[in-house]
Amino acid sequence: MSHHTPVAKRHGDGKAAVGDVGRPPVAWAVPGILFFAVFAIVPLAIAVYLSFCEWDGLDSPTFTGLDNWTRLSKDSEFGQAAWLTLLLTTISWVFQTPVALLLGVWAAGRQRSRALLSAIFFIPLLLSTTAIAMLFRALLDPNFGVIQTIGPWLGIDPNVMGSSTGALLVVAFVGGWQFMPFHTLIYQGGARQIPEVLYQAASIDGAGMVRQFFHITLPQLRHTMTTSSVLMIVGSLTYFDTVLIMTKGGPGTDTTILPYLMYRTGFQTYDLGYAAAIATALVVVATSISLIMVRLSGFGSMRSTREGM
Repeated sequence: MSHHTPVAKRHGDGKAAVGDVGRPPVAWAVPGILFFAVFAIVPLAIAVYLSFCEWDGLDSPTFTGLDNWTRLSKDSEFGQAAWLTLLLTTISWVFQTPVALLLGVWAAGRQRSRALLSAIFFIPLLLSTTAIAMLFRALLDPNFGVIQTIGPWLGIDPNVMGSSTGALLVVAFVGGWQFMPFHTLIYQGGARQIPEVLYQAASIDGAGMVRQFFHITLPQLRHTMTTSSVLMIVGSLTYFDTVLIMTKGGPGTDTTILPYLMYRTGFQTYDLGYAAAIATALVVVATSISLIMVRLSGFGSMRSTREGM
């Protein structure tokens, strides 16, 4: 018995018959489009409108034109928060990307202990950000935390959260500890799509594991790296709950990043119009960085649905 691959049959008028294999109809995307519009586009449009208003959250918004944006351009606190946000994003990317890449490539292999170790490593991804922030806040308490005991052994000041550099690095580490497994999973999926024949050919030519990694694995994962980096950078730009629970923007304002400044402006001083302007500026920055990365990496011109093909 022979099996034939179904092909599209066409009538005399050139139209494809029922049973054509092709893209699904546009109607399939309607639920997703509506969901995205209701929970993303509409709230964003409201935030943009409120950025041109003065509003305390109780009375009706009063349109004030560009007053909030003029204030934003002259606000030194906003400038400091923007710099800290970009710095935190850079530290998070530099910290997470190499580790997630190496772990993802390793987890794509066939090691005997791979499944067990991968399952243990992915546990932080299952925990809530609030629980993780409270856990590390307790561990790093200079009076009662474990840092008081092991800190001197490691050459770390037990009051690491009391310094501006230490607090920022702790926030980056805690965020990376939680979300690095997610990016490891992305790299693992990408590494498994690389054709095995490439490695076999490299082995025949005498290339070792290190040369294979730099000449095969890394080039084949370039689009995976772009995807992971965009998600990582956008996530780092929107850190909030970790800062709120662990540092509350301190010491002083040394960890007051844009999302926390937006929260403090809107829900502590009730200046929701200016908070909306900060939120809109954050969206513009995050979107611009994402588009620049996609443009420079050539990700937008990718046509294959599989890495390595």
